[in-house]
Amino acid sequence: MTEPSTRPQLHLGLFYAGVGPQLVWTDPDAPSHTAIETFVDVVRALERGLFDAFFLGEGLRVRENRGRIFDLDVAGRPDAITQLSALAAVTDRIGLVATQNTTYNYPADLARRLASLDLLSEGRAGWNIVTTDNAWTGANFRHGGWLEHERRYDRAGQFVDTAKELWASRDADGPARPVERETDLVRLRALATVPAGPQGRPVLFQAGDSDGGRELAARHADVVFSNNTEYGKAVAYAADLRERLARYGRSPDSLRILPGASVILADTAREAAEKARWMRTEQVNGPRALAFFEQYWGTDLSGYDPDGPLPDIEPSEAELDPSRGTIAIAQRTGKLAQIRKWRELAAERGLSLRELATEVAPGHPSFVGTPSSVADEWTRYVTTGAADGFNIVPDLLPTSVTDIVDKLVPELQSRGVYPTEYRGTTLREHLQLPPLPTARPS
Repeated sequence: MTEPSTRPQLHLGLFYAGVGPQLVWTDPDAPSHTAIETFVDVVRALERGLFDAFFLGEGLRVRENRGRIFDLDVAGRPDAITQLSALAAVTDRIGLVATQNTTYNYPADLARRLASLDLLSEGRAGWNIVTTDNAWTGANFRHGGWLEHERRYDRAGQFVDTAKELWASRDADGPARPVERETDLVRLRALATVPAGPQGRPVLFQAGDSDGGRELAARHADVVFSNNTEYGKAVAYAADLRERLARYGRSPDSLRILPGASVILADTAREAAEKARWMRTEQVNGPRALAFFEQYWGTDLSGYDPDGPLPDIEPSEAELDPSRGTIAIAQRTGKLAQIRKWRELAAERGLSLRELATEVAPGHPSFVGTPSSVADEWTRYVTTGAADGFNIVPDLLPTSVTDIVDKLVPELQSRGVYPTEYRGTTLREHLQLPPLPTARPS
């Protein structure tokens, strides 16, 4: 093995969400987003670029918008753990992270399935811990909008506590110890049936932006990602999270912070800016613009021209049911004042409904520039402790992957902040996380 760099090392993951406007899946040159061949090609390219992990998002039901099926997302993707198990067979090193929900799964069952992925992949599994209060998801489980927003994190904490205890209850060779839980949200008596893999248990990932999410991340997560990509916000977020770690008796080295990021690369700054503008117009097409504003107006806007002016009707004064929308609760509050500001902005700049959506809807690219300029910026983040790396959200496949692997990775390596080979065989080793007591030598 080559001598490791003494500079802080930048870690990269790729998050394939499969929902939302970020990924331009309607592009004529885009591959199928439900075919296993697409994912095999992507994950092999990532492994060639020494990415730490491939994150597969998952929804337990097709999303809804105002009580109707939201038909602008990719639908029909297989179960995440099943799909990642298939990818484990065609890769050697890259970590495989499954998004799995704590609100509508059961701890013993999910812990077993994740332990199975970890064992089959020889220590490369991770769990992206998520919650939901969406009523359409709950309808699949006879719960509807089961838990209040913050209570989701209460259940998630109890759920993860139980899963960790189950994983620690059996080593590679010995019998399992019974695990019992009797709380208000988790009740079970179970035995672990899968032995521990080389890294001890799956690596725990969590998206922690809200206060409840940050507390869950500080208590349990090995890796956390957030929307705080801008440098100043990233610095403040990292400081807050590390302060919370200390309250749980955890060291700063026990957690990796990987803000979510999209990247637009080109040979010149001008070309990159033009590419970013094109990408944005592809992401916020007419139907998406209408669907975005419907959540604020609270009414059907399908009769309006997305390339025309804003709706000439006043929005509903009642707040939307938070279990039915597809945007964050924080974004829905104060919507009347928000719409007034949007009207003023549209009038001032002569913006159509769609043009306004491209300005104000979330999903703008995080880093736009040449490979050299982006590498300089990322080096600043990792050497100052603002972040430990980035969780890439692709805009267009396979371009978003191949641009980073073939153009940006060499620039990072030349600056000494990115590895030239994998650090080990397990995901925990790739992330340079301290070993667990339950781990066995790989």
